[in-house]
Amino acid sequence: MRALVLADIHANLEALRAVLEDAQRRGGFDVIWSLGDTVGYGPDPVACVDLLREYNLVAVAGNHDHAAIGQRTIEDFNYAAAEAARWTVRQLSPEVSSFLASLPLVASAEPFTLVHGTLRDPISEYLLNLDAARSTFELLRTRYCLVGHSHIPFLCLDDDHPRFGEFPENQPWELGEERWIINPGSAGQPRDRDPRPSYALYDSQPGTIARHRVAYNIAETQEKMRRAGLPPVLIDRLNHGW
Repeated sequence: MRALVLADIHANLEALRAVLEDAQRRGGFDVIWSLGDTVGYGPDPVACVDLLREYNLVAVAGNHDHAAIGQRTIEDFNYAAAEAARWTVRQLSPEVSSFLASLPLVASAEPFTLVHGTLRDPISEYLLNLDAARSTFELLRTRYCLVGHSHIPFLCLDDDHPRFGEFPENQPWELGEERWIINPGSAGQPRDRDPRPSYALYDSQPGTIARHRVAYNIAETQEKMRRAGLPPVLIDRLNHGW
């Protein structure tokens, strides 16, 4: 079984299409595991949801997904994120809103648990420090955990003091018996100083996960964002990956 692992698509249809095509070139996949924030920031929320739903899909909710359907306040969003969230609300069809509302906060896809933030706080908390990692390992009931939210790819090993490390590109990582928290990076709005979408492919035989990047037509997404009147800072950041 091969799973395509995506996080933080953020309504970037060109990036999503590029990832899907690249994953197919790398041997394809049987299922998509989506780690939340399919919508928000970008110009194609409905098209991204519709495209994901064409595949065998296991998905969880993110904070921007909840904001788009009124299940979360945008008061803690910065100005640009709040403006994009209000715009997104106006774009969603009843069917897409219903789909987003149906997403669980946590999902199991053995041997993984899928969550947007952390198991302690699935929607809001960023898994970027030892306390957040330790609490998630304590709550974890599968061997591995997949997270998104920070837009930063990493591997984190369960230990007395959980150890964060780089998730290298194009190198199959053997998971083995140890427990790991894994962030594949963002498919739609990278924030690790590389504007290319980041994603992962899990192969149950031989039990490896590999992270990949692919180029896409950033200018096309940016032009859609300009026409939609989305905040300039969100448009510019796609050039830089921050």
